[in-house]
Amino acid sequence: MVDVIGAGYGRTGTASLKRALELLGFGPCHHMSEVLKRPDTAAGWARALGGGTTVLPELLDGYRACLDLPSCLLWRESTELWPHAKVVLTVREPRAWYRSARATILGQDKGERVERLTSAGGSGLVEALAPLSAAMATRGFRRDLDEADTIAEFLRHNDSVRAGVAAERLLVYEVELGWAPLCNFLDVRVPNVPFPHGNDAGSFRDNVDQAVRRGGDFD
Repeated sequence: MVDVIGAGYGRTGTASLKRALELLGFGPCHHMSEVLKRPDTAAGWARALGGGTTVLPELLDGYRACLDLPSCLLWRESTELWPHAKVVLTVREPRAWYRSARATILGQDKGERVERLTSAGGSGLVEALAPLSAAMATRGFRRDLDEADTIAEFLRHNDSVRAGVAAERLLVYEVELGWAPLCNFLDVRVPNVPFPHGNDAGSFRDNVDQAVRRGGDFD
């Protein structure tokens, strides 16, 4: 049963939040890295994004939390399916987010992305992700927009979450703030370990390639 729903776009600290939630006992946590691990689920996510949200419980079976793409685009449906779940909206300064996203998840060179994944042993993954990428675009996550329109879409998404989730159920959160606000919101004790940080833009491509090769998670 999903207890925590992450509604923030990728490149807002979602990899760090995934690790933090799992350290707090809210694991396993679904993240885009899980789709790399199980590309057979990509078609289900594409179907959910297209309106077939009855597949969501199956896609998230066994997960206590979900965040990042593609699930963040289904935050509204998820909050209805799991009305007890708390919602964490990870945010970031918009221009800094755009620079990071454009260097990674919004990279426009499709040929380079396909070649890199294929050389990493992920030719099947390339085929699986194509319809998922198209489905995410219908929900606003597009690679063909300029900077101003991309940032506007990012802000629209965040504003929609703020407006659509009851205040007592929602934490608007920057991962740089660390444990305190997150633990207070989730009503758990602050662990005696540093808050996890990782998967910056500079290491993103290497992490994706490694995940494809071993069918595993991001470092």
